[in-house]
Amino acid sequence: MRALRNTICLVTLFAVFGATDLFAIHAKTSTRRGARTRKVRVRRAVWNPVLRGSRESLLRQNYEIDRLQLTRIANDDELLDLVERDELVAIVPTKALAVNKNILGTRNYCRSWTRQFLEDLSEAYYREFRKPIQVTSAVRTVEQQKKLRRTNRNAAPIEGETASSHLAGLTIDIGKKGMSRKQRKWINAYLLPLQQRGIIEAAEERRQACYHIMVSERYMEYREEEQLAERVGGQ
Repeated sequence: MRALRNTICLVTLFAVFGATDLFAIHAKTSTRRGARTRKVRVRRAVWNPVLRGSRESLLRQNYEIDRLQLTRIANDDELLDLVERDELVAIVPTKALAVNKNILGTRNYCRSWTRQFLEDLSEAYYREFRKPIQVTSAVRTVEQQKKLRRTNRNAAPIEGETASSHLAGLTIDIGKKGMSRKQRKWINAYLLPLQQRGIIEAAEERRQACYHIMVSERYMEYREEEQLAERVGGQ
């Protein structure tokens, strides 16, 4: 009887500890599976824009400013002087073109060819989607750029070969917040050929949620050529 009782105890202990080991193995496996699942969930999307900013693009923007011998505007006094001399023109809101309230006043100015580009872009976009595009930034002064760099470490410098082209008034930012994938695809298709021809320098920003677009003075010549080709083709 004593031998039988000992055998029963041993079998019981084996069953208990064996079950515990099996539970531990199952828990470990479940944990590993859970870890793999969590890893998949936190995977980040790859940022791969069609219009990518680069140091080379910044160099080209500053080369255009120097080629045209444009002023990098130091302060509001210089800005208003350029406005009085019609070297900067106001961006006028229309049904196709909205202007962010933060830049209304002394900040909704740009070069005349930049405004022409902006009007052409906004009208084409409105014909396609019946919605306006919005300008979120235009001309900036050195003083303003200094303040911006204190809060935005991605902002371009105020001097040097990669300085912000906003300082010369030939650059605007177009907000992409609220744009659908189809609308962003359309913007890319509109801008890319101009970029490839050296008419503009464009970049789709990620953290600022906008398209940064510098417009060369050569846009006016390009525009005339396109209009002439349309007239000839229509005859």
